[in-house]
Amino acid sequence: MTVVLHDYWRSSASYRVRIALALKGIAYERVAVDLVAGEQRRADHLALNPQGLVPVLEIDGLRLTQSLAILEYLEETRPQPALLPEGAAARAHARALALAVACEIHPLSNLGVLARVEALAGSEARTAWNRENIARGLEAVERLLDHPGFAGRFCHGDRPGMADCVLIPQIYNASRWGVEFQDLARVSAVATNCVTVTAFVAAHPDNCVPHRRQSDW
Repeated sequence: MTVVLHDYWRSSASYRVRIALALKGIAYERVAVDLVAGEQRRADHLALNPQGLVPVLEIDGLRLTQSLAILEYLEETRPQPALLPEGAAARAHARALALAVACEIHPLSNLGVLARVEALAGSEARTAWNRENIARGLEAVERLLDHPGFAGRFCHGDRPGMADCVLIPQIYNASRWGVEFQDLARVSAVATNCVTVTAFVAAHPDNCVPHRRQSDW
Protein backbone atom coordinates (compact mmCIF):
# COMPACT_ATOMS: atom_id res chain seq x y z
CA MET A 1 0.00 0.00 0.00
CA THR A 2 1.40 3.38 -1.02
CA VAL A 3 2.32 5.74 1.80
CA VAL A 4 1.07 9.27 1.09
CA LEU A 5 2.12 12.46 2.86
CA HIS A 6 -0.11 15.53 2.52
CA ASP A 7 2.13 18.44 3.35
CA TYR A 8 3.34 21.95 2.63
CA TRP A 9 6.97 22.33 1.67
CA ARG A 10 7.76 24.99 4.29
CA SER A 11 5.61 23.60 7.08
CA SER A 12 7.78 22.78 10.10
CA ALA A 13 5.46 19.97 11.13
CA SER A 14 5.58 18.45 7.65
CA TYR A 15 9.35 18.85 7.51
CA ARG A 16 9.65 16.82 10.74
CA VAL A 17 7.69 13.95 9.26
CA ARG A 18 9.67 14.01 6.00
CA ILE A 19 12.91 13.67 8.00
CA ALA A 20 11.52 10.80 10.06
CA LEU A 21 10.25 8.94 7.00
CA ALA A 22 13.65 9.33 5.37
CA LEU A 23 15.51 8.17 8.49
CA LYS A 24 13.24 5.12 8.63
CA GLY A 25 13.74 4.44 4.93
CA ILE A 26 10.00 4.64 4.19
CA ALA A 27 9.17 5.51 0.58
CA TYR A 28 6.17 7.77 0.08
CA GLU A 29 4.38 10.08 -2.29
CA ARG A 30 3.71 13.73 -1.51
CA VAL A 31 0.49 15.61 -2.09
CA ALA A 32 1.13 19.34 -1.75
CA VAL A 33 -1.29 21.43 0.30
CA ASP A 34 -0.67 25.13 -0.32
CA LEU A 35 -1.20 26.81 3.05
CA VAL A 36 -0.68 30.29 1.64
CA ALA A 37 -3.44 29.70 -0.90
CA GLY A 38 -5.73 28.30 1.81
CA GLU A 39 -5.95 24.79 0.39
CA GLN A 40 -5.95 23.39 3.94
CA ARG A 41 -9.48 24.78 4.32
CA ARG A 42 -10.87 23.02 1.26
CA ALA A 43 -13.48 20.32 1.81
CA ASP A 44 -11.26 17.56 0.46
CA HIS A 45 -8.49 18.34 2.92
CA LEU A 46 -10.87 18.85 5.84
CA ALA A 47 -12.16 15.36 5.11
CA LEU A 48 -8.61 14.13 5.82
CA ASN A 49 -7.97 16.39 8.79
CA PRO A 50 -10.88 18.30 10.35
CA GLN A 51 -8.37 20.69 11.95
CA GLY A 52 -7.36 21.94 8.52
CA LEU A 53 -3.68 21.38 9.22
CA VAL A 54 -0.72 19.55 7.72
CA PRO A 55 0.76 17.03 7.73
CA VAL A 56 -1.58 14.12 7.14
CA LEU A 57 0.11 10.77 6.67
CA GLU A 58 -1.78 7.93 5.00
CA ILE A 59 -0.11 4.72 6.07
CA ASP A 60 -1.19 1.18 7.03
CA GLY A 61 -4.78 2.01 6.09
CA LEU A 62 -4.79 4.94 8.54
CA ARG A 63 -4.89 8.70 8.24
CA LEU A 64 -2.59 10.13 10.88
CA THR A 65 -2.37 13.77 11.95
CA GLN A 66 -0.18 15.78 14.33
CA SER A 67 3.51 15.42 13.56
CA LEU A 68 4.68 14.17 16.96
CA ALA A 69 1.93 11.54 17.03
CA ILE A 70 3.05 10.46 13.55
CA LEU A 71 6.67 10.17 14.68
CA GLU A 72 5.60 8.09 17.67
CA TYR A 73 3.53 5.81 15.41
CA LEU A 74 6.47 5.29 13.07
CA GLU A 75 8.68 4.48 16.05
CA GLU A 76 6.20 1.97 17.45
CA THR A 77 5.46 0.23 14.17
CA ARG A 78 8.89 0.45 12.56
CA PRO A 79 11.31 0.57 15.50
CA GLN A 80 14.53 0.30 13.46
CA PRO A 81 16.40 2.50 13.00
CA ALA A 82 15.29 4.00 16.29
CA LEU A 83 14.25 7.62 16.72
CA LEU A 84 14.44 7.38 20.50
CA PRO A 85 17.38 6.36 22.70
CA GLU A 86 17.38 3.37 25.03
CA GLY A 87 16.17 3.75 28.59
CA ALA A 88 13.09 5.44 30.02
CA ALA A 89 14.94 8.51 31.32
CA ALA A 90 16.77 9.13 28.05
CA ARG A 91 13.58 8.67 26.05
CA ALA A 92 11.73 11.12 28.28
CA HIS A 93 14.45 13.71 27.78
CA ALA A 94 14.51 13.22 24.02
CA ARG A 95 10.74 13.70 23.95
CA ALA A 96 11.07 16.80 26.12
CA LEU A 97 13.52 18.29 23.64
CA ALA A 98 11.12 17.63 20.78
CA LEU A 99 8.18 19.05 22.70
CA ALA A 100 10.14 22.16 23.71
CA VAL A 101 10.15 23.08 20.03
CA ALA A 102 6.84 21.61 18.89
CA CYS A 103 4.74 22.88 21.80
CA GLU A 104 6.54 26.04 22.90
CA ILE A 105 8.22 27.67 19.88
CA HIS A 106 6.24 26.45 16.90
CA PRO A 107 2.66 27.33 17.97
CA LEU A 108 3.55 31.00 18.43
CA SER A 109 5.22 31.13 15.02
CA ASN A 110 2.66 29.37 12.86
CA LEU A 111 0.98 31.06 9.92
CA GLY A 112 -2.32 31.77 11.66
CA VAL A 113 -0.73 33.42 14.70
CA LEU A 114 1.64 35.53 12.60
CA ALA A 115 -1.22 36.68 10.40
CA ARG A 116 -3.20 37.71 13.47
CA VAL A 117 -0.25 39.61 14.96
CA GLU A 118 0.19 41.46 11.67
CA ALA A 119 -3.52 42.28 11.50
CA LEU A 120 -3.44 43.72 15.01
CA ALA A 121 -0.08 45.49 15.00
CA GLY A 122 1.45 45.53 11.50
CA SER A 123 4.20 43.73 9.63
CA GLU A 124 7.06 45.06 11.79
CA ALA A 125 5.38 43.67 14.89
CA ARG A 126 4.94 40.32 13.12
CA THR A 127 8.66 40.15 12.39
CA ALA A 128 9.67 41.24 15.90
CA TRP A 129 7.26 38.77 17.48
CA ASN A 130 8.57 35.84 15.49
CA ARG A 131 12.24 36.64 15.89
CA GLU A 132 11.91 37.08 19.64
CA ASN A 133 9.91 33.88 20.00
CA ILE A 134 12.36 31.77 17.99
CA ALA A 135 15.44 33.27 19.68
CA ARG A 136 14.05 32.77 23.17
CA GLY A 137 12.99 29.22 22.37
CA LEU A 138 16.35 28.19 20.90
CA GLU A 139 18.14 29.60 23.94
CA ALA A 140 16.06 27.28 26.11
CA VAL A 141 16.81 24.33 23.83
CA GLU A 142 20.52 25.12 24.14
CA ARG A 143 20.25 24.72 27.91
CA LEU A 144 18.20 21.53 27.54
CA LEU A 145 20.95 20.08 25.37
CA ASP A 146 23.32 20.30 28.33
CA HIS A 147 22.64 16.73 29.43
CA PRO A 148 24.65 13.48 29.80
CA GLY A 149 23.29 12.09 26.53
CA PHE A 150 24.66 14.94 24.45
CA ALA A 151 27.87 13.87 22.76
CA GLY A 152 28.27 16.91 20.52
CA ARG A 153 26.73 15.50 17.35
CA PHE A 154 22.98 15.10 17.70
CA CYS A 155 20.38 15.98 20.30
CA HIS A 156 20.71 12.65 22.08
CA GLY A 157 23.57 10.25 21.43
CA ASP A 158 25.55 9.62 18.27
CA ARG A 159 22.68 9.17 15.81
CA PRO A 160 19.85 11.50 14.78
CA GLY A 161 16.47 10.93 16.36
CA MET A 162 13.11 12.44 17.19
CA ALA A 163 14.48 15.60 18.79
CA ASP A 164 16.64 16.30 15.74
CA CYS A 165 13.62 15.77 13.45
CA VAL A 166 11.90 18.59 15.33
CA LEU A 167 14.83 20.93 15.96
CA ILE A 168 16.19 21.14 12.42
CA PRO A 169 12.98 22.57 10.87
CA GLN A 170 13.01 25.23 13.60
CA ILE A 171 16.59 26.10 12.74
CA TYR A 172 15.50 26.46 9.12
CA ASN A 173 12.84 28.93 10.29
CA ALA A 174 15.41 30.79 12.37
CA SER A 175 17.59 31.26 9.30
CA ARG A 176 14.62 32.41 7.20
CA TRP A 177 13.72 35.05 9.78
CA GLY A 178 17.26 36.26 10.39
CA VAL A 179 17.57 34.87 13.91
CA GLU A 180 21.19 34.41 14.92
CA PHE A 181 21.92 31.18 16.78
CA GLN A 182 25.64 30.69 16.09
CA ASP A 183 26.46 31.58 19.69
CA LEU A 184 24.44 28.58 20.82
CA ALA A 185 27.21 25.99 20.66
CA ARG A 186 25.13 22.83 21.11
CA VAL A 187 22.32 23.91 18.79
CA SER A 188 24.90 24.90 16.17
CA ALA A 189 26.70 21.56 16.50
CA VAL A 190 23.47 19.64 15.91
CA ALA A 191 22.65 21.81 12.90
CA THR A 192 26.12 21.29 11.43
CA ASN A 193 26.02 17.52 11.85
CA CYS A 194 22.48 17.05 10.55
CA VAL A 195 23.26 18.71 7.22
CA THR A 196 25.67 15.83 6.53
CA VAL A 197 22.89 13.22 6.89
CA THR A 198 21.14 12.28 3.65
CA ALA A 199 17.71 12.08 5.27
CA PHE A 200 17.87 15.70 6.40
CA VAL A 201 19.11 16.88 3.02
CA ALA A 202 16.33 15.05 1.18
CA ALA A 203 13.64 16.44 3.50
CA HIS A 204 14.83 20.05 3.28
CA PRO A 205 12.17 22.42 1.90
CA ASP A 206 14.43 23.49 -0.96
CA ASN A 207 14.47 19.88 -2.14
CA CYS A 208 10.72 19.40 -1.81
CA VAL A 209 9.16 21.13 -4.77
CA PRO A 210 5.35 20.83 -4.57
CA HIS A 211 3.92 17.67 -6.13
CA ARG A 212 7.35 16.10 -6.43
CA ARG A 213 7.25 12.34 -5.96
CA GLN A 214 9.57 10.93 -3.34
CA SER A 215 11.31 7.57 -3.79
CA ASP A 216 13.47 5.38 -1.60
CA TRP A 217 16.24 7.31 0.12
